[in-house]
Amino acid sequence: MKKIGLCIVYNHRNYGSMLQALATVKSIQKLGFELEIIRYKKNLSFIFKVIPKLFTYDFLKGKYKRLQKKISLLFYGKIKQNNKIRNEYFKAFCENKFGNHLSPICNGYKKLCESSLNYSAILSGSDQLWLPSGLSTNFYNLMFVPKDIPKISYASSFGVSKIPLHQRKRTAEFLSRIEYISVREIAGQKIIKELAGKNIPLVCDPTLLLTKEEWKQEIPKKEFFDKPYILAYLLGPNRKHRIAVNELKEKTKLPIIALRHLDQYVAGDENFGDFAPYNVGPEEFINLIRFAEFICTDSFHGTVFSCLHNKQFLTFDRYSSKEAASRNSRIDSLLKTFCLEGRRFNGNIMEIQKEIDWKLTEEKINELRHSSFKFLKGALK
Repeated sequence: MKKIGLCIVYNHRNYGSMLQALATVKSIQKLGFELEIIRYKKNLSFIFKVIPKLFTYDFLKGKYKRLQKKISLLFYGKIKQNNKIRNEYFKAFCENKFGNHLSPICNGYKKLCESSLNYSAILSGSDQLWLPSGLSTNFYNLMFVPKDIPKISYASSFGVSKIPLHQRKRTAEFLSRIEYISVREIAGQKIIKELAGKNIPLVCDPTLLLTKEEWKQEIPKKEFFDKPYILAYLLGPNRKHRIAVNELKEKTKLPIIALRHLDQYVAGDENFGDFAPYNVGPEEFINLIRFAEFICTDSFHGTVFSCLHNKQFLTFDRYSSKEAASRNSRIDSLLKTFCLEGRRFNGNIMEIQKEIDWKLTEEKINELRHSSFKFLKGALK
C-alpha cells in the first residue's frame, strides 16, 4: 500500500509549527496509515515565480523582521550565542520526531511533480500555509499533484481574513482542485465559500487532536522551576503588553519567565523577565506551560496549549485589527469556538485570575476533536 504524502511545516524553528507537525503525524498514524513528509528544494527557476510576491505587504514585513534579527545577531554576541543554543534544541527535536518520516529531497518543481506519483493521497496540513505571500510556490496548495491523486487539506489557514483582489482568481483555482478541504478558522470558511462556492468544515488545529494525556505520553512531564511563575510568550514587540505582565508580577509577587527574541529581535526584552532560558525546544516549551501559574501570550499555539492544560491565561492581540496583514482571525475563531472570548486581554491584566469553566471548554474541544477525526478519517480512506 502506498503511503500518505504530507506537505507540512516540520522544520521551522517555531514551537507551534513543530508541535502541530508532530500532532499531524501522530494523528494519521493513529488512524492506521503510513506516511512520509515530502521535502521540496526550490531551484533557480523558482525566482521568476516569486517576483510578484516581493511586493506584498506580508512578505516584505516578514523579510524585515528576519533581517532585523540577523543584524542583531551580528552586533550582539550574547544574543547570537543564546539563539544558537535554542536552535540546537529545535534541531534535536526535529531529528528525533521526524527523522524516520522524511522523503528523499525533491530538487526542483519537476521532481516534486514526479514524486507525487509515489503516494496514494497527499495532505497539506495546518499552519498558515495559504498566506497570500506564499501563493506562488504551488506546494502547500497542492498544485503540483495530478488530478487523479486525492488531495486533502487539514486545518489549513490563510492567516488573513481577506484575500488580495489580484490573487482571488488563482486562490479559487487551487481551492477547486482539492477534493477534501477543512480549515481551522471561521474566516477561512468564508473565504472558500466566496471564492470556490464550497461549504467546508471547521476542524481543530492538529495540536488539539491529541488529548492532554496523549501529549504527556509523547512529551513526558519535566519541571523546569521549583516555584510558581508567570510565563510570558510574546512574539510581537508591543511594549504595553510587557508593562501589563510586569503589573501582574507586582500584584502576584511571582517571577516572570520570558521567552525572548523568537520571531524577531525585540530590544526591550533584554530587560524583560526575571528568567530568560534559551535551552527551550518544543518539549521544554510544553513543560513550561504545564507548570506555569499564569500564561500571557500573543501566540495562537500558546493559547491552544494553555487551553489543553487548563491554565489561567490571557491572549494579547499581536496585530492591530486595522493592519493589512492582521492574523488575529485564527485566535478570534479559537476563543469563540471554545467559549473563551473573555480571555482576550482588554487592558485589565488581573482578569487573568477569573475562573474559567473548563468543563464547558473541554466539552467543546472534545466535540470538535471528534468531528475533526471523522473528517480526517473519511478523507484518508
